[in-house]
Amino acid sequence: MPRDDRGSVTVEAALGIGALTFVSALLLAGIGVAADQLRCTDAAREAARLLARGQPARAEQAVREIAPPGARLDVVREGDAITAGVEADPVAGLLPGIRLRSHAFAIAEPGGGP
Repeated sequence: MPRDDRGSVTVEAALGIGALTFVSALLLAGIGVAADQLRCTDAAREAARLLARGQPARAEQAVREIAPPGARLDVVREGDAITAGVEADPVAGLLPGIRLRSHAFAIAEPGGGP
């Protein structure tokens, strides 16, 4: 008795396309997270440099321009040591529960302000 396999190819194709779409979305999200992490690192490094030179307003501006949207700058000063931390949600907040953080360290320059 011959078996009727009509429709099984369609189901297999639909499952394959769905899996491929899911893997592609994960790959794109991973690339977005990596890019946003690099932006946070760059912003923290630039903010630390500007803070060391006594330019806190420019440090805030640099974080707004370099880091992902909604990023926050945290500054810790201990004597001449300055640590700038940048924290943001990756991929414009599309990945709940994940938070990107980056820190940079600098020593205040002489005559660089407070």
